[in-house]
Amino acid sequence: MKRILIVKVTSLGDIVETLPVVSDLRRAFPSAKVDWAADAAFADIIRWSQGVDRVLSAPLRKFKKARNWNDLKEITGSISELRAEKYDVIVDIHGVYKSAIIAFIARGRRRYGYLNQDLGERGAAFAYNARFGPRPHTDAWRGMRVSVADALGYEIQETPDYDLRLPEPKHDLGIPRGGAPIAMLFHATSADVKKWPKDHWTEVGRWLVERGYQIALPWGTERERGEAQAIAALVPQALVLPKLSVEECAHWIQASELVVGTDTGLVHLAHALQRRTVMLFAATSREHFGIHEPGRSVSVGDGGAPPDVPQVLGAIQSVLAPTEANRHAHAGVIAR
Repeated sequence: MKRILIVKVTSLGDIVETLPVVSDLRRAFPSAKVDWAADAAFADIIRWSQGVDRVLSAPLRKFKKARNWNDLKEITGSISELRAEKYDVIVDIHGVYKSAIIAFIARGRRRYGYLNQDLGERGAAFAYNARFGPRPHTDAWRGMRVSVADALGYEIQETPDYDLRLPEPKHDLGIPRGGAPIAMLFHATSADVKKWPKDHWTEVGRWLVERGYQIALPWGTERERGEAQAIAALVPQALVLPKLSVEECAHWIQASELVVGTDTGLVHLAHALQRRTVMLFAATSREHFGIHEPGRSVSVGDGGAPPDVPQVLGAIQSVLAPTEANRHAHAGVIAR
């Protein structure tokens, strides 16, 4: 196996949770080159992976919204770049029309896709000359890893390896250093049905402040900025962050001791960056899309059954317990 192409086009959370597939492939085929085709909006995150040799990106989402001529020219150039290499294996682990078209255009001997009943869009089946087996009875993220591993004949290790390394910040991001530990609260989400009530966020923020944490509130839209300001007005010394790029936000996440947020891509990124993470579910399936690593990451709530404040505080305590124990032990050493 000399060259492998991964096709996973969008979105942020899905891209992040696909990263362990790269580590699996690297472990199974150490000398292989691994390329990845994705939407340009998410290409930088893939470039942070230590295992990806080449990122092939095109502004597909941007072109769909604006129909800009320059974006079309960029897409055309990306097709030429895609076809410049011939792949031993192409794995489409997205399973929709746009990913299938990319897999079909790419030059490769074997193009793997899901079985018809497992595709996001059944018409995508035209692109494949090989199929993954039936989807395993596990969460979506492990399922991707198992599907690729079974098709290519290797075993996965139990713990996913995201293998991310952030680039150096381009400028000073104003992240507090050496003071109170930072807790980022990702209250914002693209879908209103995923939202958690403002009063709940306020209660969690106050609880954390009482325990010595500095609250940081990111946002993406003006509406979300207003929501962050409303929470900050009721939480002592909470920081409403400036508008951040994904890379800038990633640096804030990396500097934080705790991240609490709804089922969104940036909270998946926090988990991938090995921050202590609590993910809240209100509209989607925790079992299917959740994160879980004992002592570090946990998901609470579920589709149609959002968590209450005591559940979230209990989850926070479960991921902070090792940190608190270390802090008390360190204080004891200093006292002696």
